[in-house]
Amino acid sequence: MLLLGIETSCDETAAAVIRDWTVLSNVLKTQTVHEEFGGVVPEIASREHLRLLPGIVREALDVAGVSVEDLDGIAYTRGPGLAGPLLVGASFARALAMDAQKPLWGANHLEGHLAAVRLSDPTLKPPFLCLTVSGGHTELTEVTKDGAFVSMGNTRDDAAGEAFDKCGKILGLGYPAGPLVSNLAKTGNRKAFALPIGLRGDGLDFSFSGLKSALSRLLQELGHETVALRKNDLCASLESVIVEALVGKAMEALRERNLPGIAVCGGVSANRHLRERMGAAATKQGAWARFPSPDLCTDNGAMIAGAAMWRLERNDLEPLRKGVDPGLELG
Repeated sequence: MLLLGIETSCDETAAAVIRDWTVLSNVLKTQTVHEEFGGVVPEIASREHLRLLPGIVREALDVAGVSVEDLDGIAYTRGPGLAGPLLVGASFARALAMDAQKPLWGANHLEGHLAAVRLSDPTLKPPFLCLTVSGGHTELTEVTKDGAFVSMGNTRDDAAGEAFDKCGKILGLGYPAGPLVSNLAKTGNRKAFALPIGLRGDGLDFSFSGLKSALSRLLQELGHETVALRKNDLCASLESVIVEALVGKAMEALRERNLPGIAVCGGVSANRHLRERMGAAATKQGAWARFPSPDLCTDNGAMIAGAAMWRLERNDLEPLRKGVDPGLELG
């Protein structure tokens, strides 16, 4: 099956073509216009999607060497995400499908992140544990043998990626700060500063808001000169506690449900320290850990086509309804 996937849930404008579980093209552009605001401005994001999407879809088709007429269908992100950007993607996809008389499906963005793991490793089959970890989501989900999703734990406040960005901003780094924190952490001492891990030993929910407050207090105690000299150590300590919170809850969930392994997906799944620690912890527990290839970690069109593909394989079409739903949940 040949599918076009369109992703516009936030500030990545993306389109891709997949044939079954092979990615033929994957084109995306991250909107840098938001950097001066320190965060994504929904109205500006919508305008940028409207400007960029026609060219990106055309490029995705050209790179794949196919035309719209060759497609078996078109998938777009129906949620979760920002309402304006979602509507731009849905409207564009609907017009394209109507003009070419092709089937149209609205896919779940969170299922897309999980599908990115299967696009990277087509042997992935349930049951397993899924950790979705990004700027907007931190969630543990059991994927049952029949493909159903059972929520096991969520963040009670900030998402892990949000914690990276907010704490990075406190440290005076640019936007988005997450990758900058990880880059500085490579040469830092992970045990230099004691920062808290929220809800440790308290169920499977996460909490990262206290980390931001603790870091702010620590920086006040250290003073500007010390902070400037030890920024690498601060980033390493920050990254370490975020990763340990994710790994600890994930291993607890694996034990609780006796699952064979974990698929980690979402933008933060590109983090090298997370991959190393999760892989080592899973192996120690006799389980496997799988991740998307780096180019499929961020929001992209291939994962949206993959989310639709996974539902189509099971003939589970009801979740692929049309329209948009900014608050759409996994499953």
